Amino acid sequence: MKPAGAIKLIRPVNCAMIGFAVIVGAFVSKPASILPAQLALGFLTGFFICAYSMVVNDVYDIEVDRINRSDRPIPSGSVSLREASRISAVTLAAGLACAVLSLDFLAVLVAAAYAFLSWLYNSRGKKAGLWGNLIVASSLAIPFVYGGAVARGSLLDSLLLMMAFTAFFSGAGREVVKAMADVEGDAKRNVNSVARKQGLVPASRVGALFFLLAVIASWLPLLTGLANEVYTVGVVVPDAMFVYLAASIVYSHSPSSALRVKDIALAGMTVGLIVFIGGAL
Repeated sequence: MKPAGAIKLIRPVNCAMIGFAVIVGAFVSKPASILPAQLALGFLTGFFICAYSMVVNDVYDIEVDRINRSDRPIPSGSVSLREASRISAVTLAAGLACAVLSLDFLAVLVAAAYAFLSWLYNSRGKKAGLWGNLIVASSLAIPFVYGGAVARGSLLDSLLLMMAFTAFFSGAGREVVKAMADVEGDAKRNVNSVARKQGLVPASRVGALFFLLAVIASWLPLLTGLANEVYTVGVVVPDAMFVYLAASIVYSHSPSSALRVKDIALAGMTVGLIVFIGGAL
């Protein structure tokens, strides 16, 4: 196994984003106090379970990736299928162990639910098309909730839920658009994506709708008076990006455009997370 292949397999940038989302959720949930150890364990739980989901995705998608993404670690041969399975087991165990070390039963349940959704999507949900996209979107919202749980804060805090919904909608839009570039490979696994079943034009409209819903959700803290100055100013940047992406994918709904929008959407989600951090302080 090549170390570079293993790193590429777990996609550490994506995992770090999930870990930081946990930290944001911890601060937003208004806990009485937050210990550095709680934040560290929360970050590591999000990181490792996300890594597990990334590896499992590549394990189940090996036949699809041979067509759509032959450069991925498993089809390219830099990581064997057996090695990938071992990595998935180790990262799952590490994530759940960090959750257990948080010494909070609710946090363990949320972490276990996150891991289960990751497995469910890759083993069964991906073939369900839009429902599978929503499962992935849920896994992007859960880290915020997990942060509230591990910090023993309020999981029903309005700002926390609004941030979770924003992440959910942006993630759903990205997943729908992402599938527009994978139609050929998805046919190999009989994935019933919106793009494959309904066509690229309807898929582009569904993806754009989710992007715009994310923008609307991001403005709820402003409309309800829960946003601080950092959030009020900063949210304009990711919102502008997602409005642009919504218009862009509807205007040009080719697979190449979908790949570009997918990448920019990840950048927009990263910027949004930074804004969330500012809004949590």
